[in-house]
Amino acid sequence: MVYTPMMQQYLKIKQNYQNHILMFRMGDFYEMFFDDALQASRDLEIALTARDGGGGKKVPMCGVPHHAAQSYIARLIAKGRRVVICEQTEDPRQAKGLVKREVTRIVTPGTVMEGQCLDDKKNNYLVAVLIEERGCGLAFSDISTGLFRVTQFNGDNAFHELADELYRLQPAELLLPRSYNGDLAERMAGMANMLITAIDDHLFNPESSGNILDRQFGESWRQAGIDRLIFGSRAAGAILFYLLDTQKRSLEQINSPQIYNTNQFMKIDAVSRRNLELTGSIKDGMRWGTLIWVLDYTCTAMGGRLLKQWIEQPLLDVVLINKRLDAVEELLNDLIMRTQIKEALKQVYDLERLAGRVAYGSANARDLLALRKSFDVLPVIKKLSNDVNVELLIDLIGCLDDMSNINELLHKALIDNPPMQIKDGGILKPGYNPEVDSLRAAGSNGKDWLARLESEEREKTGIKSLKVGYNKIFGYYLEVTKANLSQVPDYYIRKQTLVNAERFITNQLKEYEDMIIGAQDRLMQLEFELFSEIRQNVAGELHRIQNTARNLAVLDVLISLAEAAERANLVRPIVNTDKKIVISDGRHPVVERVLNAGDFVPNDTYMGENSTLILLTGPNMAGKSTYMRQVALIILMAQMGSFVPAAKAEIGVTDYIFTRIGAADDLAGGRSTFMVEMSECRDIVNNATRNSLIIMDEVGRGTSTYDGISIARALVEYIHNNIGARTLFSTHYHELTDLDALSGVVNCTISVHEENDEIIFLRKVLQGKVDKSYGIQVARLAGLPEEVLSRAQDVLHQMEKRSGVAEYQGKKDDAAAAGSITDRCADAREKSLLREIAKINVMQLTPLEALNLLYHWTEKIKNEVEAGGN
Repeated sequence: MVYTPMMQQYLKIKQNYQNHILMFRMGDFYEMFFDDALQASRDLEIALTARDGGGGKKVPMCGVPHHAAQSYIARLIAKGRRVVICEQTEDPRQAKGLVKREVTRIVTPGTVMEGQCLDDKKNNYLVAVLIEERGCGLAFSDISTGLFRVTQFNGDNAFHELADELYRLQPAELLLPRSYNGDLAERMAGMANMLITAIDDHLFNPESSGNILDRQFGESWRQAGIDRLIFGSRAAGAILFYLLDTQKRSLEQINSPQIYNTNQFMKIDAVSRRNLELTGSIKDGMRWGTLIWVLDYTCTAMGGRLLKQWIEQPLLDVVLINKRLDAVEELLNDLIMRTQIKEALKQVYDLERLAGRVAYGSANARDLLALRKSFDVLPVIKKLSNDVNVELLIDLIGCLDDMSNINELLHKALIDNPPMQIKDGGILKPGYNPEVDSLRAAGSNGKDWLARLESEEREKTGIKSLKVGYNKIFGYYLEVTKANLSQVPDYYIRKQTLVNAERFITNQLKEYEDMIIGAQDRLMQLEFELFSEIRQNVAGELHRIQNTARNLAVLDVLISLAEAAERANLVRPIVNTDKKIVISDGRHPVVERVLNAGDFVPNDTYMGENSTLILLTGPNMAGKSTYMRQVALIILMAQMGSFVPAAKAEIGVTDYIFTRIGAADDLAGGRSTFMVEMSECRDIVNNATRNSLIIMDEVGRGTSTYDGISIARALVEYIHNNIGARTLFSTHYHELTDLDALSGVVNCTISVHEENDEIIFLRKVLQGKVDKSYGIQVARLAGLPEEVLSRAQDVLHQMEKRSGVAEYQGKKDDAAAAGSITDRCADAREKSLLREIAKINVMQLTPLEALNLLYHWTEKIKNEVEAGGN
């Protein structure tokens, strides 16, 4: 098919962007063709039409107005599309033949700048990852704020740590070398909801990475130590190349590359982040019902983003933690100062992203006006520096840059309500530029002259309906209805014929048209040039704006934590390097807020040298999981610098939080619920340290009772004897309560009141143990039919009688307990299996060996059952 010249131009550009939607500028619209049009019309729910492609053949087409393009781009990006912007690079009025067009930008989920595409209180991360046998490199950037960070992971656990960090970051887009096989890409995509983009492997080469980092940062990336990260620096170079390639311009806002080390922060693996619901609920990923929902009283978007980072990365440095706590305490106690700062912060716009758009060259006059309004309140905050006493607040407020010189320029230059479009004029204040004032006067005088001309021509011709008009095609004209054409004088020159009127010009009108339009064109061009100059001046102070934004964000988070402390009755924790965890009347911050005031039952927690492992028993629905989660959240809140929900708390710094809570299978990965559970247990025993917190909830319930008891017991003993981590271990296996014979293991239970086969949950954690699970009573509370409950009770009595539970419950000695279990087995096969179990030394058994044994026994039983025909 022979395409039209315009369509050939489109296809030539499109061939380089096969996996993108190409938005092709044509006049006032961005048009899309062929498959792009089919896809975009569905995604955007806009009309699909057709256009002559050449040779009389129609091609699919759809389009969007250029002035509304951002909202359409945002919708495409939200669906995971990559969008190529192709602009007209010359004025169509001056073009000879086909208008020149070039790709000016590629927009992907990880490179968006438009506000409609971004969550105000969430960073939009682009991440690059390099995985090799000796280690993994990771770099991430938020182009909208200028954030650029680099790290790497070494050793046998590198990939696991990388996966946890990816889950924390939740990137919008992930860059991988093209050679990585599909399985790896799928595994990484499954860690979070993100777009995977494959890029050429050579972009991860040390030489290529070094060159591009030099070009962007000069020596600063070496001064930051990034060159010493042999994997991280290569990921950094790849991500930087991708950013420059897609944005087609220098990225001045990305100017401070920094190394970060995950060992500076408390580690929280992906499973624990999900279980603890820090920033997204398990149910739907939303903020409601999460820790950030409880703590977020930030006034600014940048403060909201920083609060999320603090929650996700609690500190390990006791000095830094206490500096934050000092600041929160002072702000909590000084209501007047806190209120003054809050009211000022409410007037501060998103300085980080505004600075990013200024540096990027996409900021309009309203963006600069937002900067001006934000700068107006800085002196108000700075005046409070004399009233603060703690180090962190003195640094934040006392050293705050009030941006006075830039603010003075913006006040002098910009009108108070500028238009959105910066090329249409009407931006600058009178008196800012003499030539602008002169051209505006010429335009104003020209309009007065046109009004006089209309009046004079009506008088001369006697045509009372005569009017002067204007359009972009024909310029200025005199319009006369057809009924009055006989009165038109000879010096009128016909310009256009309409159904009911004729349009004319005169030589005099043409001369003034040239003058008026020339003045307007020059005025708009001059205003655009002057605005660009102002924007460039602001961009020259980018570092100052970004530093001011960071200081205000920290101040906003501290205010938010003080506000949360007041509203939720939180107290300052003692944070030290001791091993103790002492919590008096601790509460779950989220559950407490959801319940009515006073309904939540607080509980104490003590873990120290002689009580490192709490073995928690009690019925379902009694509150075991809530209690264990609240301990983890209180520790996490303390180490992020927040006050905590308790009457009193002393927190020994925790390096890692692990949770094994709930049951879920991994159908896509081919793993059962039990295998998922065992994998999580493996990660815990392989990575926990003496200073970690381990939460295990009903481990072993995914397999048979005897297997479950065996594994749960072995895990408790291994954690106690080999790791020594502070541990909360809940279980329904009452056979485990004799483990309190181990020093450091304490039995606790959630108390209930039982009466007439019904129970009331008292929610109070007490020392001691129970020998019942109250399963049937809980089933009654759930509303199961009485017939089912009665039958369940009968079956339970029969099973207890047959198995001799009463006899077994009194046993304390491990060997005697194993023997009593064997005596209760009526089947010889079970006796043989239990003899094997009794011979095992669980203290010398690795988790993998345990899994292999379980597999061996399962297969053996299956074979025996099949052979016996049962």
